[in-house]
Order: sequence, then structure tokens, then C-alpha cells
Amino acid sequence: MPSPSRASTPSGPDQLLRLDQQLCFALYASSLAMTKLYKPLLAPLGLTYPQYLVMLVLWERDDRAVHELGELLQLDSGTLTPLLKRLEGSGLVSRQRDQADERRVRILLTEAGRQLKQAASSIPVSVMCQVGGELDAVVELRERLHALRQRLQGQPQSD
Repeated sequence: MPSPSRASTPSGPDQLLRLDQQLCFALYASSLAMTKLYKPLLAPLGLTYPQYLVMLVLWERDDRAVHELGELLQLDSGTLTPLLKRLEGSGLVSRQRDQADERRVRILLTEAGRQLKQAASSIPVSVMCQVGGELDAVVELRERLHALRQRLQGQPQSD
């Protein structure tokens, strides 16, 4: 009897091109499902999922350059700039020119942005409850996905 992991391994050329055999589609569909999971959790905060990611980075450390946010979130300026403008319009962040280099823009949390952190603190727990499974398994999956992303980007593996 084949092991469960081998049972789903494609056995021929026709099987290799099946949608359900594609790693890329499994990751894509999972990403869409995760974003959909966050939507009702973020709606009371007035945030979209990409805005939430920006806020997470700023809650870790305030006062970041736009290019730094882009690198951390893997977003280009064409995507990030309108997102930051919407956060500024919502009163959660302010954009200021860097005093040392006028070409650079820094993003700072406003008081409302700092206060939103408390309201958002229940979101990770809610997500974990909805994802289910053992915490160790979820942590392992996250680490494996980080390692996969690093390999795909040609980055050295971190231990």
C-alpha cells in the first residue's frame, strides 16, 4: 500500500499538468483563502490586509523609510505609495520628508495608529483559532514557507 504522500504524486505526463498537482496553485489558493479569513477581522479596524501588514511593521518599530517598508513587505513603490496615502487619509500614519535627505519619505504612526494596535491584538489569536491545528504544526509550516520563499529568491538559508 503506498504511503499517503506518495499516493498524490503525479505518475505520468498528463498528471503533471493537473491543477491540483501544482505547488504554485496550492500556495496561490491558500494565500487567497488567508486574505479572505482576515477580511472580517480587519473590517472593524477599517484596514485592508495590505494596510494591516504595513501597520504590523510600524507597530514593531515606528518611523520607517518608505523604501524600508517596501523591502520588508516586498512591495514596489507603485503599490506601497497609494496604500500609505490611504493610511494617512485615515489618520493612522503621517508621511514626512527625511530631514537628512529630502528625497526620502518617512512613515510615522499617529496617536490613532498607535492606539489601533490594542484593537488589533486579538487578530492573531482569532486567526490561529480559525486555522486550527497544533501550534507547533503551524509554526513549522510558517518556517517552511519562509525557507521556500528564501530559496525562490536565491537568498541564503537562515538557521
